[in-house]
This record gives sequence, structure tokens and C-alpha cells, in this order.
Amino acid sequence: MGAGSPRRGEGPPDGGWGWAVLGACFVVTGFAYGFPKAVSVFFRALMRDFGAGYSDTAWVSSIMLAMLYGTGPVSSILVTRFGCRPVMLVGGLLASAGMVLASFATRLLELYLTAGVLTGLGLALNFQPSLIMLGLYFERRRPLANGLAAAGSPVFLSALSPLGQQLLEHFGWRGGFLLLGGLLLHCCACGAVMRPPPGPGPRPRGDSADGAPGEAEAEAERAGLRLREAPSGGRSRRRLLDVAVCADRAFGVYAVTKFLMALGLFVPAILLVNYAKDAGVPDADAAFLLSIVGFVDIVARPACGALAGLARLRPHVAYLFSLALMANGLTDLSSARARSYGALVAFCVAFGLSYGMVGALQFEVLMAAVGSHRFPSALGLVLLVEAVAVLIGPPSAGRLVDALRNYEVIFYLAGSEVALAGVFMAVATKCCLRGRRSQDTRPGQGAGGAASDSEDAEAPGDSEALPAGSEEPGSLEAREVLSHGAAAPEAEAEPGRDPKPV
Repeated sequence: MGAGSPRRGEGPPDGGWGWAVLGACFVVTGFAYGFPKAVSVFFRALMRDFGAGYSDTAWVSSIMLAMLYGTGPVSSILVTRFGCRPVMLVGGLLASAGMVLASFATRLLELYLTAGVLTGLGLALNFQPSLIMLGLYFERRRPLANGLAAAGSPVFLSALSPLGQQLLEHFGWRGGFLLLGGLLLHCCACGAVMRPPPGPGPRPRGDSADGAPGEAEAEAERAGLRLREAPSGGRSRRRLLDVAVCADRAFGVYAVTKFLMALGLFVPAILLVNYAKDAGVPDADAAFLLSIVGFVDIVARPACGALAGLARLRPHVAYLFSLALMANGLTDLSSARARSYGALVAFCVAFGLSYGMVGALQFEVLMAAVGSHRFPSALGLVLLVEAVAVLIGPPSAGRLVDALRNYEVIFYLAGSEVALAGVFMAVATKCCLRGRRSQDTRPGQGAGGAASDSEDAEAPGDSEALPAGSEEPGSLEAREVLSHGAAAPEAEAEPGRDPKPV
């Protein structure tokens, strides 16, 4: 576990121990996205025991999701300072402790603080570090790796929802929360496998010259979170959170898209079980609807990830993402009046397919937009923006359900918001980012090179022309130089390709 960043030409291993990291990401992603939705199975019991309305009870899932997203910058800073492994171990303990303490709650406020805040924070401290580590191990196979890791969400959702129903029937909601808290300890095991990829040379694990632990220093350098040596020879320092990424036009487009998307994307999944129960569907069959969404999602995410990795489609992954958003929104709009069980099953199939496409592409689009070296900071800031939308969307939907006693309006609103996000992403990518991409594409460089982080490194002369910290937000060449180090040796050209002109 050397602490130096990989030399140009070495790059991520695209395999090896990365497959173990991918498996851990699969589990962590499943808990992070599946757990807040699966908890909705307990809402009716909570409403009965605490005498609360649906909107008040739905705050448990909303706070959990808001903590998952809103603590993104905090997670980025902790990963930079301490490394992925210790942050994930602490996160697993917090997530488990939150559900265990929630089983003793006597008021809804206590549920908000334990199952909502504490468990949500623990899931956040697992989710973001796992994505950062996955990006360090995969580059050429990154779309496929992202798709496989994202498949953890439907797998766990399809398993946790029926499991929660069984726990509720046999042990009540208190016993169910206690057992689910023990299940979340698996996040600690996932954190234990998150070791940094091997670097070009060994370095002691002890503190580095600027006081950072050796493992955290290694991960920070590989993730591009460490400032390069100043031209005057001054000591380098670590950048805990790169807020300069907000000036990137592509990041701004993505952040607005994610905000609009988060307003309505999670609402149908959270309301689906209770919607079916109010329509007269038996409890067991209603809980199985989430499993149908999960089963379709399981197939959709890896398949979409593999599709996005094709050479012809990878440069246009933003358009695939916008297409998935529009398909999801139209599914909500067309199924707003579904009341029979057959119509609900058809909705779950279509929703699971489009939802899986969104889940498989969302982080690949962000990494392609800002570059791998800015991805940790960009991810933390995007999750913070998404947290605001999550705190607005599902709770507002719950209040509308309490006020109107009608789910049709909720599905219309949610579908319109998600479809609008897809339209905005497509139009902004076509109009606002097209000129920048044409400028970024150098003579002799294909379109795929302009959108992918797996291109060859620039020649030494180009590196000197673009020192660290002086790159323009839209310059992909500058991003590649910073990602691999300005003073690193030149990479060898890929077989069958001509080297880039100097």
C-alpha cells in the first residue's frame, strides 16, 4: 500500500483486489439506497403506535436520505484526512447503533434522531468512500463497475422489503429495528477491504511530512485531493474539499439536474407500498411490489453500465442519462391512475427499468464531467444539493397525501419533476456544453477522448504549459495532467493508436 500516486501509464488496475472492493461497494450501495425505502414497510405500525400521520412518519426516511446526501462534504473531508477504511468502519458502527437505539424510541422525535440522523450519517460515511475507492481501482471498465456496484440497491431492496414485512409480523417494529441494526454491521466488514491500490513505490504507514496518516495520504493523492508542489519549491498541502469545481459549467448543469431529479425520483418508491395497501392490495402482495422493482432493477443496472461502456456510446453518456430520466418521469405520469394489482405490477416493471438506468449512469456522468481527480469533492457537493431536494420532495408528498387523500396528484408532480430534469440535462448538454467540448477536442483526438478519463496522458511539454492549479474548468487536457501528476513520466501510447501530437 504505497502512498505515492500512480505514475502516468500505470493507472488503476481494473481488476485484482478491485473485484473485492466492487463486492463491498455492491453491499454498501444496497444498504445506502435500499434501507431508507425498506423502512417504509414499518410506517403503518409506527403511525398506529405514535398516533401520527403519514407525513410525520415519512420524515424518518426523508431524514435518513437527507443525511446520506447532505453530509457528502463532511465525508469527503474525513476521507481525505483519515482514509476510506477507518471512515467506513466508524460509519458501519454508527448505522448499526442508530437502528438499535431506534428500537427503544418512545417518541417520533427519538426516531428522527436515531434511525434518521444517526443511521443516515453512518450510511453516508460508508457510501461515498466506497464510490471513491471504486474509482481508484477501475478506469477502462469503470462504467461496468459502476453498473455492477449500483445493482446492490435493487438486490437489497428486493430482499429488505419482504424481510422487513416478516420481521414486523413476527417481532413487531421494535424487534425488526433491532435485528436490522445488527444486519448493518456488515458495513464494517465492507470497510475492512477498502485498502488503497498499490502505488509505484512503498512508503511507511506512519505520518507524512505534513502530518497526515500514510494510508489517508495515499488515497488523497490518488483521488486528486492533494495539491501539487508549488513551483517555488514550497511544501505541498492537502486540499480537503475542492469547492472550485463549482465554477465548472458541466458540474453546474449536473447539479441542477440532480436537484430536479431528487424532488420526485424517490417519491413513488416510498409511497408505493402504502398506495397499494390503500387500494385494497393485501399487505404481503403490496410489499412484494418493491421486490418487483428490485428484480427488474437488478438486470437494468449492470446491462446499462455495460451499454454505457461501449466505445460509441461512452462519449454520449449524458444523453443516455437524460433519456433514462425522461423515461422514469413518463412512467410516473402514465401510471398515476393505476389501481388494480396488474396495473401496479406493470408500473413496477417500467419504473424498475428506468430507475435502474438512472442509478447505473448517475455517477459515471459526474466522473466524466469533472474528471476522476475532482470526483470526491464534486460528489460531496452534489450530494449536499441533492439533500435539499430530498428534504423537500418526499415530506411534501406525504403532506399532500394527508391533505388530499389522493395519490394521483403525487405521481403527476413526481413524474413532471423527473421528466423536467431529463429535458434540462439534454438541452443543457446540447446547447451549453457543446462549444466547450469542441474546444477541448484536439486535432487527431476522437470524441471518445473528450468524454473519457481513460485517455493517454499529455506529453511533458503540455504538462509544463498547464501547471497545477492553473487549469481552466473546461480543459480536459489540464485535468488529465493534474490527475496523474505534472512531473510524472510520459505514458506509453495505447496499442494501435498514434500518440497525441505535442
